[in-house]
Amino acid sequence: MSHQTVQGTDAPKGRFPISLLSLTAGAFAIGMTEFVIMGLLPNVAEDLHITISQAGQLITSYAMGVAIGAPILALFTNKLPQKLLLCLLMGVFILGNAISVIAPNYAILMGARIVTALAHGTFFGVGGVIAVHLVRPDRRAAAISIMMAGLTIANIMGVPFGTFIGQQLGWRASFGAIVLMGIVSLIGIIFLIPRVKQEKSAGILQQFRALTQPKLLLMLLMGALGSGSLFTVFTYITPLLEQVTGFSEHRVAWILVLFGFGVTFGNIIGGKLADWKLMPALLGNYAALALILIIFNITVHLPVAAVITIFVWGAAAFGILPGLQLRIMTMAKDAPMLASTSNHSANNLGNASGAFIGGWVITHMGLTYLPWAGALLPVLGLLIGFVSYGLERKEQRASATPDGQKLVG
Repeated sequence: MSHQTVQGTDAPKGRFPISLLSLTAGAFAIGMTEFVIMGLLPNVAEDLHITISQAGQLITSYAMGVAIGAPILALFTNKLPQKLLLCLLMGVFILGNAISVIAPNYAILMGARIVTALAHGTFFGVGGVIAVHLVRPDRRAAAISIMMAGLTIANIMGVPFGTFIGQQLGWRASFGAIVLMGIVSLIGIIFLIPRVKQEKSAGILQQFRALTQPKLLLMLLMGALGSGSLFTVFTYITPLLEQVTGFSEHRVAWILVLFGFGVTFGNIIGGKLADWKLMPALLGNYAALALILIIFNITVHLPVAAVITIFVWGAAAFGILPGLQLRIMTMAKDAPMLASTSNHSANNLGNASGAFIGGWVITHMGLTYLPWAGALLPVLGLLIGFVSYGLERKEQRASATPDGQKLVG
C-alpha cells in the first residue's frame, strides 16, 4: 500500500534544524491574521460603514473557511510536492492579506478573509508533515510544537503589535504588516526547507477511507472538545475577570499576556511529553485541563490565585495540541496531511462551538458557571480518548499472529 510517510529522518542530535523556524514564522503570520481583527472591529466597521456585528462576521467566515474549505483543498492538492505546496499556500496567504489591505468594500474584504482561511488549515497540515521529516523519530511531537509556537507567540506579541499598528495607522496597515511576515516566511521556506522524500500519494478515495476510521474520527472529536473547552471560558474571560474577580480593564490586558506565556510554555512541554509517552501524556493532559477548570471555579473569586490558575490553564489547554496532531497524523497513514488539516478544522469548529456554549451558559446560568461548563468538555474528551485508544488496541490484537508479530501487507 502506498502512502505518505510520517517517519522522521535521522536528524543529528542537538538543536532542531533552523528550517523549522520558517514554519514557525508562517504560523506566526497566520496567528496574526486570524486574531488581530478582533481588536480592530470598530475601526473596520467605521471605515467600511458597516455595523460591529457585520464586522464580526469576518471572524466567523474565517473560522468556517478553515473548518470546511481547508480539508477539501488538502484532499485535492495531496499529490503536489510538499515544499511546492507549502510555497503555494504561503503565496495564497500573502495574496489574501494583500487584497485585505486594498479592499474597497465589505464584500471584497469578506472574500479575502475566506481565501486566506483556506491557506491557514492546509498550511498547518502540510507543515506538520514536513516538520516530522526534519527531525529524528523521537522528536516528532516536539518539532510540531516548535511550528505551533509561532501561533502562540502571535497571541503574545503579534496580535498586540498588530492591533497597535491598526489603531495608529489604520486597520489596513495591520494587514500590510502581516503581508510582510508572510513574505519573510515564504523566503525562509524557499531557501531553508529541503525537498522532502515523498512516496506515491494515495488516491482521494483511499485518503477519505483513512480519515473516516472510527478511532480517528473520535480523536478529531476529542480535539474539538479540547478547543471547545478553551473557548467556552476564554471568549468571555474579560467580563469574568472584571465582574467576578474584580480586576480593572488594564490589569486584564496584562493577565491575558501572562496567559499567552502559559500557552507557549504548555505547547513546548506538551510536545516533549508526547514524544516521551504519546497517549498517556494526551489523556493525562485532558484530565489536568478538567481539574484546573474545576479549581478555577474557586480561584476565580481570589485575585492572586486566579492569575496563577489562568497561567496553568493556558499551559494545559495548549499542551494538548502537539501530541494530538502527531497521533492523528500517525493514525491516518494514507492521508497524514489531510488528517492534520482536518484536525485544525475540528479545532476551529470547537472554537466556534465553545463561544456558543459560553454565551448560552451566561444567558441561562450566569458568568460564574463558565468554568464548570469548560471543565465538562475535557471530561468528555478524556472518555472519548479512552474509547479511541481501546479501539486501536483491539485492532492491534486482531491483526497479530499467535507469536505476537503483526501481519505484513
